[in-house]
Amino acid sequence: MKIKMIASDMDDTLLNDERKISPRNQAAIQKALAAGIVFTLATGRMYRSIKPFAEQMGLDVPLISYNGALVKGSLSEKVYVCKPLQLETALAALAYCKEKGYYVQVYVDDELLVREENEYSRMYSRISGIPTIAVGEALYQITKAPYKLLLMTESKDFLAAWEDVAERFAGRIDVTSSKDNFLELMEPGVNKWVAVKELAAGFDIKPEEIMCIGDSNNDLSMITNAGIGVAVANAKPQIQQAAKLITASNDNDGVALAIENILVQQAEVKVQ
Repeated sequence: MKIKMIASDMDDTLLNDERKISPRNQAAIQKALAAGIVFTLATGRMYRSIKPFAEQMGLDVPLISYNGALVKGSLSEKVYVCKPLQLETALAALAYCKEKGYYVQVYVDDELLVREENEYSRMYSRISGIPTIAVGEALYQITKAPYKLLLMTESKDFLAAWEDVAERFAGRIDVTSSKDNFLELMEPGVNKWVAVKELAAGFDIKPEEIMCIGDSNNDLSMITNAGIGVAVANAKPQIQQAAKLITASNDNDGVALAIENILVQQAEVKVQ
């Protein structure tokens, strides 16, 4: 089996703890591209948050953002996939968040909307590099379908909130998380693996010819289904358990190590 496509998560996977792409990771990606391997990003982040990283790496491929709700060309900005959360469902979920007093972010037209600035919004802006737009009560009366909603709670309330949202909106919302208190609400059927598989098909690449690398719950679908699912050493236990391989941590060039190993193996097969 030859790996022809690599999809990597961003935060806590490709990016180190300083939220940068290390020189070794950068070099490994360039080697993969030179070998004819398609490399893309598959992240819960906004498109505009990952585009600068794609430009840094010289990627000319569709990028998977919002966990697969939006797949858009890195250079062309052509939209390949657009699967927002249904507006009626989003409004019901927003009403629920308001009733419960939960902090919630809304992603419309690649803009980041919040009710008001607070510790959660400022923390998220530091991570994503994207400023929030405070819209007050209008947050709960959006008029356009959002790519996703992101709900944040105190750590002690997180699992209970997850279970409650999943039960109340069963069949209308898929729930996942990218960090310990980031609850991501998506249109049913939207996940990273669906987006990766559809993108690969456009390159005539089979699922077994894909390597996916990640660390968190929203990576589980692609880690489980890819030909080679790779977890970084700092990945959650359930992600490591699902992975075929475990590489070094995000702070120790884990993505580079996984890519380098694949390139060496495929070079050896070619020589034989």
